[in-house]
Amino acid sequence: MSVNKTTTAQETEPRTSGLKRIVAASMVGTVVEWYEFFLYATAASLVFGTFFFPDAGTELDGIIAAFLTYAVGFVARPLGGIVFGQIGDRLGRKHTLQITIILVGVATFLMGCLPGFDTIGYWAPAMLVALRFIQGFAVGGEWGGAVLLVAEHSPDKSRGFWSSWPQAAVPVGNLLATLVLLGMSWLLPSDQFLGWGWRVAFWLSAIVVIIGYYIRTHVSEAPIFLEARAQVEADKAAGYGVLEVVKKYPRGVFGAMGLRFAENILYYIIVSFTIVYLKTVHQYDTSQLLLALLIAHVIHFLVIPQVGRLSDAFGRRPVYLAGAVLGATWAFFAFPMFDTMNPFLIIAAVTIGLCFHALMYAGQPAIMAEMFPTRMRYSGVSLGYQVTSIVAGSLAPIIATALLQQYGSWMPVAVYVAVACAVTAFAVITMKETRGISLLAVDHADARTHGLARVAR
Repeated sequence: MSVNKTTTAQETEPRTSGLKRIVAASMVGTVVEWYEFFLYATAASLVFGTFFFPDAGTELDGIIAAFLTYAVGFVARPLGGIVFGQIGDRLGRKHTLQITIILVGVATFLMGCLPGFDTIGYWAPAMLVALRFIQGFAVGGEWGGAVLLVAEHSPDKSRGFWSSWPQAAVPVGNLLATLVLLGMSWLLPSDQFLGWGWRVAFWLSAIVVIIGYYIRTHVSEAPIFLEARAQVEADKAAGYGVLEVVKKYPRGVFGAMGLRFAENILYYIIVSFTIVYLKTVHQYDTSQLLLALLIAHVIHFLVIPQVGRLSDAFGRRPVYLAGAVLGATWAFFAFPMFDTMNPFLIIAAVTIGLCFHALMYAGQPAIMAEMFPTRMRYSGVSLGYQVTSIVAGSLAPIIATALLQQYGSWMPVAVYVAVACAVTAFAVITMKETRGISLLAVDHADARTHGLARVAR
C-alpha cells in the first residue's frame, strides 16, 4: 500500500504534541488492568485450587479447576472486544478506556471479598466465575483502546517504538501483582497467606484504579480518529464495527489471530505453567518462584520498547519471525534448566523466554493498527487480539497441566509450544510489511476501495 504523493507532511506524520502524556495515560491504565488480570493468574496457581476447589481430588486437579475459572476471563474477552470495539469506533478511545478501568477495578476488589468453599460451598466458585467474567469482559475492551490511543498519535517512522510502551505496561502490571503477593508470602506464615493474605493484593486495586481513571480523563482523541468519525457521520456507506471489519477486512482479522497465537501461548506457559511445574514436580519454594518472575518481569519491561524500536528500523516481519522461531526452541532448553533446581538457571530460563516473547509482543500494536482503517480499527484489533485468547492463552495452562499429568514429562508441553510457534511463523511469512506506512494512507486506500467520500480536515 503506497502513500499518496499528494499527502502533506502534516498528514504523513501525525502530530506528536503531548505524545508522552498520551503514552503515560495509556500505560497507567494498562498497568492497572493487567495488575488485576495477572493477579488472578498467579492466585489461581498458588491459592485458588485449594480455597475454592478443595474437593477436586489431587493437587493438579484443583489447579486445573482454578485455571478453568481463569479461562472464563478469556472467553469473556472477545465479547468485551466486540462491545467496546463498537463503542470505541463510534464514541472514541478515551471514554471507552474510562469505562473498562472501572469495571475491572470493581470486579477485582470484590474477588478479594469472596468467602471460600468451606464457608458457602459451591456459591464461592460460582461467584468467582461471575466476577472473572466481568473482569475479562472489561479487559477485552482495554487493550485495543490503549494501544490505538498511542498508535494513532504516533509518527509513522517511530510507531513501533511508541506503541510498544502500552505493551511494556503489561509486565509492569504483572510485576506489581507478583511483588504484592511476594511481599505477603514473606510477611505471613503459609496458613495466613492462604487464608487471608492473598486478599490484600486484590483490595489494593482500588487505589491504582482511582489513579488510572484520573489520568485517563486528561487525554484527547487523535485527530485521525476525529476525522474518521466525521466521515462515518457524513457518509452512510462508511460503516464501522465488528460486522463491517469482518466483511471488509477478513484477511486482517485472521492475520492478527495468527500473529497472536504463539505469543499468547508462550507467555502463559512462562508466567503460569512454570509456577505449576516447579511447585508440583519439584516442590519449589513459592517465594523463590515469585522472586524469579519478579526479576524476569523487570527485564521484560526494559526489553519491549527496544524491540519496538527494532521493528521501526528493520521491519515488522523479521523481528516478529525471529520471536516465533526462537520461541519454538524455548521449552526444550528451559525445562531442563528448571529441573536443575538452580535458582539462577530458573531465573535465566524465565527471562530468556520473556525476551523471546517480547520479539513478538512489542510490535503487535503497530502491526495490527496498520492492518485496518481508522473507522473500524478498534473493532479489528480487538477482535483479532481477543478471540485468539480463547484457544491460545486461556487453554495453554490447562493443556500444559493436563499433558504433565497424563505423561509425567515436560516434553509434550515443549512440542505444544513449538507447534504454536510454527502457526505464527506462517502468519508472519504471509503478511505484508507495513513499517513506516501512514495511517492516513490506509484510510485513503480504504475510501478508494469502498467508494467512500473523504471528509476535509
